[in-house]
Amino acid sequence: MRITILVDNKAERDLAGEHGFSAWVESDGHRMLFDTGQGGALPGNASRLGVDLRTADRLVLSHGHYDHTGGVPFVLDLAPRVKIHLHPEATRTRYSVRNEVARSIGMPPAARSALEAWPLDRVQRDSRPVPLGQGWGLTGEIPRRTGFEDTGGPFFLDPGGTEVDSIPDDQAAWFRSRQGLVVLTGCGHAGLINTLAEALLQSGESRVHAVLGGFHLGQASPERMTRTMQALRELEVDLVIPCHCTGEAATKALQQALGRRVLPGFAGMRLDFPEPG
Repeated sequence: MRITILVDNKAERDLAGEHGFSAWVESDGHRMLFDTGQGGALPGNASRLGVDLRTADRLVLSHGHYDHTGGVPFVLDLAPRVKIHLHPEATRTRYSVRNEVARSIGMPPAARSALEAWPLDRVQRDSRPVPLGQGWGLTGEIPRRTGFEDTGGPFFLDPGGTEVDSIPDDQAAWFRSRQGLVVLTGCGHAGLINTLAEALLQSGESRVHAVLGGFHLGQASPERMTRTMQALRELEVDLVIPCHCTGEAATKALQQALGRRVLPGFAGMRLDFPEPG
């Protein structure tokens, strides 16, 4: 199994960096695109990395924010047979409200329109876990079990900031490997530890080998950071790859706590995991 990060805030060499996330997954004979970034960086980065998006058989949207869904129209133009997986709440209008100033952060209108026009038999809107093949799947909606994790920001369903957005559409992908479970997150709005716990439960695996993606810890309290790092130690995660919205300070704190197990991600990073024998 190979995971290639196509879009991230940081990028190597001649690739474009962008506030967003997208990853290409080749596993079990399938090619899956997990998120699309804002849309600007994806086409060039995929081309330079030798990733042919026309061959994608699945497009998974981790949640309905603009920095993960902006490239949807481009992908659908390229891959007319792709099957799309998203939560039913992913297309809702949503906002970030700071100091009484609202900013629209939901799925861009062009992406929403492209999804609505896609053939119904090739769109799976599901809040439940979705098996994708032998040894991999989507978590669907993730239960919020821990008492120290939150969505990571001032998220609302209205510009007045009166209706809190719990971001129920946040989901992750998981894959069995010979070394343990590999978990791929978009932003981790459900909480990194909640996400890992649900992936372990659904997969039947006993341990997490690697987790990569956005962890949305930029505004995490000291208590949340401490308990997150403690939980990662207890889970004995071998490889932690913070990307996108994790935050510089949180990434450094993870590195200080977990040492070489933490490897910051970037567009262009490729990771290979041996599939179960």
